[in-house]
Amino acid sequence: MIIDDMKRDNMLAMKEHNQLARDILSVVMNKVMLTNIELREKGKELSDADVIQILQKTIKDLTEDAENYKKVGNNNEADNVIAQRDYITRYLPQMMSEDEIRAVIDQLDDKSIGNIMRTFKTEYAGKADMALVNKIARG
Repeated sequence: MIIDDMKRDNMLAMKEHNQLARDILSVVMNKVMLTNIELREKGKELSDADVIQILQKTIKDLTEDAENYKKVGNNNEADNVIAQRDYITRYLPQMMSEDEIRAVIDQLDDKSIGNIMRTFKTEYAGKADMALVNKIARG
């Protein structure tokens, strides 16, 4: 699982005194633990798809933070946030290309937008950019 890789890398970052990696991994692992607790209360197990969703949200938040730091002229902090964002992107799976998305859509019997979005949300969670899927489905 992705979380196991992050735990291993966190230990390695501690040994190597890599503060950047420690900072962002601690944030993400805390978010994962909170999500795990919420899921357990509902009787569900944490999956890689849940971790991917957390990573994607964190990357989006870090991107917005970096833009805000740049707007106020704090380039050092913006660079730090960008480095953290870039560090955690390595835990995301390779996203599907437009051609791969089109191939999946072509194989579906029901090509309605609702069915296409539902299929990608359940079977390709975290592996396909849903905005791109929506664009292709409507195009």
